[in-house]
Formats: sequence, C-alpha cells, structure tokens
Amino acid sequence: MRLSEITHPNQLHGLTISQLESIAKEIRQKHLETIAATGGHLGPGLGVVELTLALYQTLDLDRDKVVWDVGHQAYPHKLITGRYKDFHTLRQKDGIAGYLNRRESEFDHFGAGHASTSISAALGMAIARDLQGENYKTVAIIGDGSLTGGMALEAINHAGHLPKTNLLVVLNDNEMSISANVGAIPKYLNKMRLSPPMKFITNNLEGQIRNIPFVGEQISPEIERIKDNLKIVTMVQNKVGAVFEELGFTYIGPVDGHNLKELIATFKMAHTLTGPVMVHVSTTKGKGYSYAEADRVGYHAQNSFDIATGKAKPSTSSKPKPPSYSKVFADTLIKLAEHDKRIVAITAAMSTGTGLDKFQAALPNQFIDVGIAEQHALTVAAGMACEGMRPVAAIYSTFLQRGFDQIVHDICIQSLPVFLCLDRAGIVGADGPTHQGMYDIAYLRCIPNIVLMAPKDEAEMQNMIVTGLTHNGPTAMRYPRGNGVGAPLQDEDIEPLPIGKAEVLREGKDVLLLAYGSMVYPSLQVAELLNEHGVSATVVNARFAKPLDTELILPLAQKIGKVVTVEEGCLMGGFGSAVLEAFSDANVLIPTYRIGVPDILVEHASPEQSFNSLGLSSGQICDRILKQFAFSQQTATSTN
Repeated sequence: MRLSEITHPNQLHGLTISQLESIAKEIRQKHLETIAATGGHLGPGLGVVELTLALYQTLDLDRDKVVWDVGHQAYPHKLITGRYKDFHTLRQKDGIAGYLNRRESEFDHFGAGHASTSISAALGMAIARDLQGENYKTVAIIGDGSLTGGMALEAINHAGHLPKTNLLVVLNDNEMSISANVGAIPKYLNKMRLSPPMKFITNNLEGQIRNIPFVGEQISPEIERIKDNLKIVTMVQNKVGAVFEELGFTYIGPVDGHNLKELIATFKMAHTLTGPVMVHVSTTKGKGYSYAEADRVGYHAQNSFDIATGKAKPSTSSKPKPPSYSKVFADTLIKLAEHDKRIVAITAAMSTGTGLDKFQAALPNQFIDVGIAEQHALTVAAGMACEGMRPVAAIYSTFLQRGFDQIVHDICIQSLPVFLCLDRAGIVGADGPTHQGMYDIAYLRCIPNIVLMAPKDEAEMQNMIVTGLTHNGPTAMRYPRGNGVGAPLQDEDIEPLPIGKAEVLREGKDVLLLAYGSMVYPSLQVAELLNEHGVSATVVNARFAKPLDTELILPLAQKIGKVVTVEEGCLMGGFGSAVLEAFSDANVLIPTYRIGVPDILVEHASPEQSFNSLGLSSGQICDRILKQFAFSQQTATSTN
C-alpha cells in the first residue's frame, strides 16, 4: 500500500512491518518536500513517524480518541487521515492548518497550538466516556518539553487519582521543546532515556506454556493472564519510572521510538492494562533528515529551503532587510544589562524566538529559562522584583494569555516593577488562530497599575525598553513579528519616554488618525493617500494605550471633529475602545471610526493576505475612511 492510497488511518490495520516501514519513508519524503516548499514545523513531525504508524495500527480511529499536544508533530497524523492530496497547501490561506483543528477533520479530536493541554483534554474525554457508559480508548501524546508545563502535571495528578479510568499517555521524549529542555523533569527523563531499555519476554513463552502437561493447545484465560502479567512485570521493572508509578500510572519504557515492531507490541500490551498508563517513547527530533538531526533547534521550524543543502532559499530581493524587532530587543537589553546587574531576562522555553539566546550567551548569569511554564515565569519575576531586581519577561503575546492571573494577582495588585515584553503581537501569519497576538491590549488594559505601550519602529522600541526598566511599576510593551521599518538605531544614552505621552507626526484639518504601535507607519501612508483625495489628516502616534494622552487627544479630536483609531489587535476592548471610553468620560461626542481586527478568528495565511482580508492595508484603510465619513474631493478641499 502506498501513502497516497491511505484516506483512513484504519487502513493501517494488518499491514506488515515491512509495509509500514515503506509508508514511513514516504511520509518523511512528503513531509520534507512540503515544508521545503511552504515552510512549517519540520523536526517534530519527522521524529514521530513510527510512533504514529504503530499507535494507529493498534487503534480503531472510528471510535478511539487521540489528542496530540501542541500539534507541531502532527503532520504524519494529517498525512494518514485523509489530507495527503491537499498537504501541499499546508499553512497556506484556505489550505491545511499547521496545527490540529476540529473543523478540519473528524480525526483531529482536540485542537491545539499551545503546549501541555493534551493530558487534561484526553482525561476529560475518558471521564465523559465512562459517565456515558461507552467503551473506547483515549490517548494523549505529549512531548517531554510540554511535560514541564504546570497544566500537564496537574492532569497527571488528577489522572493518577482515578485508578479505574483507562487513559494512555504516550510520552514522546526527544530531549527538546523548541530549544533544549531545562529543569529537573527533563533531567529525570534523560536519566530514564539512558537506563536499560525495556525487554519483552521472548516470543517462545507461549510455546513453553503449551508444553506444560495438561495445557497443550488449549490456553485457559487464567494462563493468558499469567502470560500478560509476566510481560508487564518485565516491562515495568525499570526503577526510574518509580515517580510515575507513585503518581498512579503504570509506567512502561523507555521504548525505541523508531522500532515499529517494538512500538506495536508495546501499545498493544498497554491497551490491555487498567487505569492510567504511561508509555515512554524515546525519539530523535528530525529523524531521517541529517541536517535536522544535527541542528534540532534550527530545524524545529523552517521557512522554505533547499532539501539537498538544508539551506534557506535565497531572497529574491537585493535590498537588505532592517533588523527584526526581536533582535533589536535582545541587543538593546544586552547593552543595558551589561551596566545594570539588576536586569534579568526571563523566557519560557522561547529563548531563540524572543532573541534571548543572544542574551544568554552574553550574560548567562542574568538569564533564566523556566521551560514551558509561563505562569511560573511571571511569578518568579514578581518575586525577583520584590527584592530589587528588574526582571524582563519576554513572552509571545499569545502565550502570555496563559499567565493572566499571575499578571493580575502577583504583579499588578502588588504594583511590582516587572517588564513584560510581548513578542509576536498582532498578526503572525501561517500559525493561525492559536498564535495570533490579538488580545493583549484588551486583556491587559483592564488591569489597574499597568502601563501599556507599543513602539512605532525599532528606534522607539529602544526608548520603550529604557522606559520599562526605569518605571517603578508594571509595564508591558507589545511589538510585531518580523523586521522593523529601518529607523536608525541609538547606540547610547537612550532616553526613557514620558509615561502616557503621545506625539503628533503630521498635521491636517479633516480627520484625526490615532495610531498605535505597528499601525503608525501604515497610518502615515493612509494620510498620503487621503491627501490625494483632497482629505487632510492629522496623524498621532499614541505610544501608550494606558494611560492615554488625553491632554493631547481630546483637544485635537474636538478641533478636527472626526476621529479614526487604527490598531493591529482585536477591536473589542482594544485601543479604539480606550479612546471611546476617554471621550465618554470627558462627555465629548465625536464621530469615531475604529479600525482593527473584528470579532473573528484570524485563520492561517501570509501576513499580507491576512491584512488584506481584514481590510487593514493602507489602501483599504483609506477607502474605508472615505466611505465612513462620506468624504469627496470637492467637500474635503472646501474645508481646507
């Protein structure tokens, strides 16, 4: 059977090891070819090919439920669940999603894009199954990096208290999350990986039992149970699994994650056990592609690349790109921290993505990676701030959502000087709705004591970094994914900004554009386009969403009489809402048009496609403003 012929995972039933190995090769080839063309997560999926095939051969996917943690590693799952012919559209607009999505396939039993959710979800399914009197298997597949997340440990604690609830947890242990794992749990798992692998009772055990007098060809159910128990005793004899055993799990492993025969036998046996079971599978991230195996961090995810060389395809543009916001953030923070030992950079397993891998290399004693544990990262920062340190927590906007209570309870209520740096704020592109940084303005703006700011460019980001480090209270700075606009950077004597002060970048009489962060430069472009239609626009760089510069904004709004707010975030509760609230509080009634992301999920697509579909390109914003306020060239000119 060829991979292209598989439209249902149950078609794996009955295939020989040789046939499965052939399909595994095809999966890796298709995986490589697709990611090389479209970009996406490479190493995680390559590492779980055999695990996926072996597990699915032992399940009935018309009934059984499988929950993949995060979804980075679920590309092989997608290829054998009816999406082979469309796989070339991976992460493209209207194509196959890069993560699991319940709307995309009946076999995506639980959607995910964030880590550490799988055991909780699968346990919930198992509990529902038992309450409804049904009988199917539930399986959670979780990586060793995700196991450091508090939610995963909470789920293990709960499952271990339910000895009659059948649940299989497959621990995919490749020693990595995106970067190398940190902490005591990965160290413990590494000890388990290095321990002698589990051994099966020899295949002639059954033949030996048949030779016992009075047994012969008929093996009674009692003797079958003895045989199974002997296998179990042999497989779980490894003492390093004692922690999971004490927590209520039957531990099996470590198992070679690339040995199909061993994996199939292990999963079959695990399905016969009662209660929560953990199968520890040792895999190699990037398996089968030498470049990915050698650089497990760099090949976790890739833009389009050349398979033969492993190198990124050359850019079609000869113009050098400005540095990324993440690079400017890290470089600036390093310079400041070299002269202030109170500054400590904190990340939650995202040192490379946030640029803090450079900080770690330069100042290892002022760097902390807590693993996938955003809540813990924030409260550690709060504790450090209590003792006079200046902690900087660099966390993607979408991941900071996971620590909302810690921001409220541990940081803002106590008004501690913790500096939150929100990378990937706004539209992120092909990762889709689980990763879009849409909500941080809204979910942070409502909390007392916090200052919210967003730079218009990389130079202003430097000023805001100093602002966040010198303000004696909680601050948050949001900034987008990707490159800056090319603003000249400051080498030294970077000044903080006055808290809550905006700046006027362009003056006009017909309409006031209040822009926040990444939408400032597009708003300047909008003003140029409006001018071509005879509409004169004032453009204000708000800088701060909280506190708003009402001393500047209110008089300008009253003078001009028409206001447009522009932001790269959700409209509900966002920057535009803050402006409307300020108008309401001042009892000022001014026609105000909010432009941003409406109350929808932004699906996977290129950032440019997303901006266009949301009406957020400069040309579209111009057209929307002309239509909203019924501007015409004649009427606009007459007011000038």
